[in-house]
Amino acid sequence: MLLATAVRRSLASPGGRRAASLIAPTLLDAPLARAAIPTHNPRAFAAAAAKEAPAAAPAPPKDAADKKPFVPTPERKYQFFQNVEVTPSGVAIVRFDNRDKKVNTLSFALMHEAKALWEAEVHANADVKSVVFASAKASGFIAGADIFDISSVQDKATLVPVIEEALQFFLRMKSKGVPMVAAIHGPALGGGLEWALWCDYRICTDAASTKLGLPEVKLGLLPGFGGTQNLPAQVGVQGAMDMMLTGKDVRPPKAKKMGLVDMVVAPQSLEAVAIATAEGLADGTVKKSRPKDKSFLNRLIEDTPPGQSVMWDKVKKMVDKNTGGNYPAPYEIIDCVKYGLAHPKGMDKFRNEREGFAKLAATKESEALIGIFDGMNQLKKLSSDGRPVEVKKVAVMGAGLMGAGIAQVTAEKGYEVLLKDRDDASLGKGLGYMRDNWEKKHKRRRMTQHQLNLNTSRVTPLSDGTESWKRHFAGADLVIEAVFESLDLKREIIRQVEEVTPDHCVFATNTSAIPIADIAAPGPQVSRPENVVGMHYFSPVPQMPLLEIIPHAGSSEEAIATAFAVGNKQGKTCLVVKDVPGFYVNRCLGPILVEVSALVKEGVPLETLDKAMKKFGMPVGPITLMDEVGVDVASKVSSFLSDADLGVRMGGGDISLMGDMVEKGWLGRKSKQGFFTYGPGKKDKKIGPEITAYLKEFTGGAVSNMSETEIQDRIATRLVNEAAMCLQDEIIENPVAGDIGLVFGIGFAPFKGGPFRYLDAVGVTSYVDKMHGFADKLGEQFEPCQLLKDYASQGKKFHG
Repeated sequence: MLLATAVRRSLASPGGRRAASLIAPTLLDAPLARAAIPTHNPRAFAAAAAKEAPAAAPAPPKDAADKKPFVPTPERKYQFFQNVEVTPSGVAIVRFDNRDKKVNTLSFALMHEAKALWEAEVHANADVKSVVFASAKASGFIAGADIFDISSVQDKATLVPVIEEALQFFLRMKSKGVPMVAAIHGPALGGGLEWALWCDYRICTDAASTKLGLPEVKLGLLPGFGGTQNLPAQVGVQGAMDMMLTGKDVRPPKAKKMGLVDMVVAPQSLEAVAIATAEGLADGTVKKSRPKDKSFLNRLIEDTPPGQSVMWDKVKKMVDKNTGGNYPAPYEIIDCVKYGLAHPKGMDKFRNEREGFAKLAATKESEALIGIFDGMNQLKKLSSDGRPVEVKKVAVMGAGLMGAGIAQVTAEKGYEVLLKDRDDASLGKGLGYMRDNWEKKHKRRRMTQHQLNLNTSRVTPLSDGTESWKRHFAGADLVIEAVFESLDLKREIIRQVEEVTPDHCVFATNTSAIPIADIAAPGPQVSRPENVVGMHYFSPVPQMPLLEIIPHAGSSEEAIATAFAVGNKQGKTCLVVKDVPGFYVNRCLGPILVEVSALVKEGVPLETLDKAMKKFGMPVGPITLMDEVGVDVASKVSSFLSDADLGVRMGGGDISLMGDMVEKGWLGRKSKQGFFTYGPGKKDKKIGPEITAYLKEFTGGAVSNMSETEIQDRIATRLVNEAAMCLQDEIIENPVAGDIGLVFGIGFAPFKGGPFRYLDAVGVTSYVDKMHGFADKLGEQFEPCQLLKDYASQGKKFHG
């Protein structure tokens, strides 16, 4: 396991998850992810974001011009809605149904059409006594706003009147004076939930796909259609702040408990119950939804000046801690809610909200986060014409943490899984790992008992002693090998697999260091090298969103496409990279480790190094990172890459810093001694006398008062230059891939958008000048690569 994998593990720790909310744009998925308040710990941001929401892009899809314009017909009057149905009892059923997308999203065009529909079909129709809003799509209610609408607007101030027009539409709906019911199945996110909050009653299904949330913060924005005002009024300030500041979604049971929805029903009953409820609201037999009664304590906290003062103080401190002050959106959300509480009557609170939205939309942080969101969507498509093998059965070789994690995410996506290890004891550990993870999901109501049982049933455990294992493997379409790093062992496994699998079976090796070409080299052990490809997962696999796919020169397009298709279905963001030492993510980490050793050698205090890089936006400082993932791992990575093909780019430091510590047994937290000395408590760490004495010897007594900015620049320039070198050498396909890889792979500050968006923001010319200055002062390891020099001389940007 190399360092990037260990980085992901540290990000997946409880502390890392809490810090990670900003990485996973939920507009996309549900959009962003699972943490607690957006933070500069990126893990979450990257993953959660990608699954659900509509694809966002700074430019329309390439095939947009090819789409035929919508032409109304009597059978289909509207592009974004099915024809309105009015029941004999006077219930108007308005079903969202975007003709051109798999999911419903709120766009400028939809809002304009909604106004026309309302006026033509509902507002002046005296027969309409109530309204039900539902979705005609099985994919869900409304997945959020169409981010392309926002990113395509150059002057963000012009968003203010656009949002005001939408608000006037919602007020127009309310003015008819008939009850409105939101019937929610699947995601109701962002503007979708805001639409539902304007209704008088909300009913959702108990389906696993149903989730409600306001994830705008993950894109550096705030809810702009009344969400910062209507949500606190419905569920209370504390519950609303938790949802809006984290962007996390709420599942049906909790939504009912907190008063966000009024009823939870089975999917097949949703529309019938919604219609009956609408009828009851109209004739008075059903009472309108009202905010849930607050407990005495919550009234004290939310409704009294002293309680509010304490509450806001704690909220701000938490946001400060988790974001490092790097994300403006949480603070703007707080200000909007506070303004609404101070101005409860009239429309001024909504004006303040939309002005806050436009202000955030113009920030570089929002641009960066939307860029990540867009990049994730771009990476969902493979830039080749290869057709993947149809995969129904996946065999995983090795039931350790990596193998079991791969088996888990594969089974969860509906594949039949064969999990094989050398003996029953090793196999049992892997099965126990999966079972524990699924039981935790079930306990947290993220998985039903039926789903748990189904996932378990999809996994067939096999060991060397299982007589039938060869018969099982005869039906495998893909084999993923996840054994320890031994070239001979991996090639022997290929030999065993090729003897029993069909000719079309693709073999993927989960290596983090061994060249794929060496594993796939034709010979007595490998007869189908074209079927071999690398799939480099990051640990722990169930939580980590990134997957590097590494073809060797002889990999077939079909093998690459198969690995990509399976990775996508597993929920991973797939990055196709060249077969070079370190691939992409680990390769970029090497120069960082060397530079950290150089800074330590110069006498920069350990705490100063950590503090500087956390302030830069990294989830943890480099010293803490090495202790958490293991000083031995850091030493192995730096040694491996120093002996590889990076040349002078791995120079300038003294990696014996880590090697000597390994010899002393100072491996980091796992040995209770690394750069820090660890006590029994999780936060009980200090710099002890042993490391102090060792560092005094290592540095020769040097002490540096280097500025925070110089520390940040020296480490960041080494990282950014290596990323640019990877682009220059075509290790990665484009800047988008480079940005996503380092944001998701090592936690490069999401609010900076990745190394290439960061270069665009600070200016390539000035950055090259800075690197030249370091090169003149410190050595050729800082010499910018030719690509950076070319971009600087031409005044080019990496992103339009």
